[in-house]
Amino acid sequence: MTLSARFSSAPRLALVCCAAVFGLASSGAAHAADEEIQVYMNDINLPHQPGLELHVNDVASGDASPDYPGAQSSLHRLRLTPEWSYALDDHFELGAYLPLTTLDSAGHFRADGWKVRVKWLGQHSERGFFYGINYEVGRVGYRLDQNPWNNEIKLIGGWEGNKWIVGANANFDFALSGPAKTPADVQVATKLGYKLTENTVLGVESYNGVGNLRNLGNFSGSDQSTFIALDTKVGRWDFNAGVGKGYGTSKDDVIVKLIIGIPVG
Repeated sequence: MTLSARFSSAPRLALVCCAAVFGLASSGAAHAADEEIQVYMNDINLPHQPGLELHVNDVASGDASPDYPGAQSSLHRLRLTPEWSYALDDHFELGAYLPLTTLDSAGHFRADGWKVRVKWLGQHSERGFFYGINYEVGRVGYRLDQNPWNNEIKLIGGWEGNKWIVGANANFDFALSGPAKTPADVQVATKLGYKLTENTVLGVESYNGVGNLRNLGNFSGSDQSTFIALDTKVGRWDFNAGVGKGYGTSKDDVIVKLIIGIPVG
């Protein structure tokens, strides 16, 4: 798939750099360095076509203290997550993050859960406005989240022109079970990209917590991060690489990410 038609989807540092219910919903507090650091845009597989992306991210510097007793520190923890997908038609796509794996600073490799999703995109042509919604549910190990069962609703919108592309997601994260349920966390994720060539885009991605549904606008009490990101294509392979800075309540200082679109089918 070409970048103009299907905009893809972020030593250890060198690897990454080179390459509904809303009112009743509950969730845990914001977490550092999720398995997926990505703004959903107007990309979807061709009908009946499978897809595979590998999400890789690492916290190069930050606070090593855990978020809660028994939590795995995000510092120098490599997260490796395959995302499998299959498009039912031009608008509906199924996906699975399977398995969620981590390689911690001591060299321990673990699989700690899974997530599945369904995405619907309405209008999503090569040029003009696009919009859609994504629903995700999964179970993760206690090392990654003290609430085992979690959901996310993601509202998708944006616009693509000849040279610029802009997208925004409103993310509502909430837990189905666990000891640390709170009102749903809200995050606004944005991406602004400039097309250097037909297959290469340089952009800025920002992931900004805005509080929970009972305390919206609490920016200082939420995780924030901003990335410089490059999207490009080499043959049939797609790449999204980024370097980001965490701030607000985020314990992660420097974050690196890579998303590799692997040709299958």
